[in-house]
Amino acid sequence: MMKVIFHEDFYQVYTSDPAAAKGRIEAVVEVIESKVDFITAASATEDQIAAIHSRPHIEHIKEAGLYPISALAAGAAIQAAEIGMTEPCFGLLRPPGHHASSGSAWGFCFFNNMAIAIEVLKQASRIETAYVLDFDLHYGDGNVNIMEHKGYITVCNVDTPDRRSYIDYVTREMENCNADVIGISAGFDNHEDDWGGLLTTEDYHTMGTLVKSAAERNKGGCFAILEGGYNHDVLGRNVMALIDGMSY
Repeated sequence: MMKVIFHEDFYQVYTSDPAAAKGRIEAVVEVIESKVDFITAASATEDQIAAIHSRPHIEHIKEAGLYPISALAAGAAIQAAEIGMTEPCFGLLRPPGHHASSGSAWGFCFFNNMAIAIEVLKQASRIETAYVLDFDLHYGDGNVNIMEHKGYITVCNVDTPDRRSYIDYVTREMENCNADVIGISAGFDNHEDDWGGLLTTEDYHTMGTLVKSAAERNKGGCFAILEGGYNHDVLGRNVMALIDGMSY
């Protein structure tokens, strides 16, 4: 069974935004809990967060009362990335992170979980190159702002007008991907029954399979962390489909 990084504190309704909505995380756990191995998340250290975010931004998150849950999400992402170097792993976490830049954040995000996790791997000399596949409905501007200029990370935001070209695009990206680790910013809000109305549940399975195949070819790792996805009726099935695809 795939290891899933999780903490019961992620059940907290920490703000009024849709990512923090009551019942959202419960909807995922209900579907996956008998099919995965939960690993308890531990918070990122402030130094790990400060490797990506400015001290004024960190203080702003503290003043807003959002530091504990945000540091826990970042820590869960780190654990998912570290385990992902030896076996596929999923971080069931919130708040999401792909709209968080070094000194600012918006779109339900506070710290950039993906950037923090990959930087930890890099500083520990566990990777030389990384690839981030962001299939959230919304453009991951924080991922791009923080990671794209670093030189060792490729950031891909998928944006095509129809389902077929979307999967074809991801297929080509994975066929050409050559990185020590592939991290998925896994937003499920482009599902046909969510805000984007484009992808099917099976498409998340397909993308999971494509990422796993690329990681195996590269003799590297892969992991995914939760970003968006707001229809509680389908979110759990979509997360399970990605996990199944990455576990094949």
